[in-house]
Amino acid sequence: MREDFFRIAFRTIIQRKTRSLLTVLGIFLAILTIFVLLSLSLGLNDFVNEQFELLGTDKFFIQPKGQAGAPGTGGAVELTLEDVDVVEKIKGIEQLTYFTMGSGKIAFKEYNPRYYYVMGLPTDKKSLDFVFKTMGLKVEGGRLMKENENKKIILGYNYKYKNLFDKPVKTGDIIVLNDVDFEVIGILESVGNPGDDQQVYISFEDFKELYDSGERVDFIWVQIKTGEDINKVAKETEKKLMKFRDVDEKTIDFTVSTPEELLATFGSILNILTAFLVGIGGISLLVGGIGIANTMYTSVLERKKEIGTMKAVGARNSDILLIFVIEAGILGLIGGLIGVGLGILIAKVIQFIATIYIGSDMLRASMNPILIIGCLIFACFMGIISGFLPSYQASKLKPVDALRYE
Repeated sequence: MREDFFRIAFRTIIQRKTRSLLTVLGIFLAILTIFVLLSLSLGLNDFVNEQFELLGTDKFFIQPKGQAGAPGTGGAVELTLEDVDVVEKIKGIEQLTYFTMGSGKIAFKEYNPRYYYVMGLPTDKKSLDFVFKTMGLKVEGGRLMKENENKKIILGYNYKYKNLFDKPVKTGDIIVLNDVDFEVIGILESVGNPGDDQQVYISFEDFKELYDSGERVDFIWVQIKTGEDINKVAKETEKKLMKFRDVDEKTIDFTVSTPEELLATFGSILNILTAFLVGIGGISLLVGGIGIANTMYTSVLERKKEIGTMKAVGARNSDILLIFVIEAGILGLIGGLIGVGLGILIAKVIQFIATIYIGSDMLRASMNPILIIGCLIFACFMGIISGFLPSYQASKLKPVDALRYE
């Protein structure tokens, strides 16, 4: 009996192909929008989680308050090498490193200069190894800087392989940074992030000379000892620095951030973004639902005689209701299948374009099975909800009135 209900619903949809197609179009566009937006949002969330996994759970970060963006981009408050010395002596800390950053004018031969971020690093082997390992940086060609070396520079992947100057830069070449010559001693492997892949690295001492930055430090990276509680060590670090800098809870001018805190912050931002995107898709879904309701109302009017005939031969109200609800659910499901199928294709195309033209896998499409199945169930559910009222009205028609309808 139930199989007959599905057969009747499918037959009606096929007989009214044009109307069914237009009805499906509304749900299809809504599910397509929701799927693509959520897929990219979940992919971005996966990327953020991967980056924090690379950092590890045994490291925390210190930077001055008021920086509007990346380290070195501004703020009256500064950390200094004296702050680094204070942090280094705190119990529970295994090692640390620090760096400072600025925008640099980078020139190569006769090509027009470019402006990219320059990072000044301490060049003792322990600090240099620590920062390169933590940031996931590897030398593809050449070597790292040595202690007390001057005017040496390491370049990101794009300088050699993306031809930022229309010609590849190689180890041994001379790069002019802020009108000062530097010898290229290393080219890094690709990180996958355009910002990192076109960044340049020099020694902390060269940075001080080039930017007249004095003892300024933009970022301190701390690793705790094995077995230590990162939150306790971070809290102790905050207390010691507050005392050294003579600030209290109200006037504190720096931040100590653990990976969990940073991840929670990013998570909150992504959740707000996702909710906004889903809201946009929800508007499309509302339009699609109205389309299904309209189609079902029209279908009830057109099939009054058919409804009367079915009731005359013994069909119950619940049977009529179920037939029309199944029809609405199938319309929603078909729209969902088309929307998810095309959504997967569009999301993958966006990911491909981002990878090729942006040079990063940050914008990726998540093919989470829960997302796919959830969109299909949601589409079917919306079809059923949208078609329920007209279906209910169809079930309440009196056989005599239905048979007399013209």
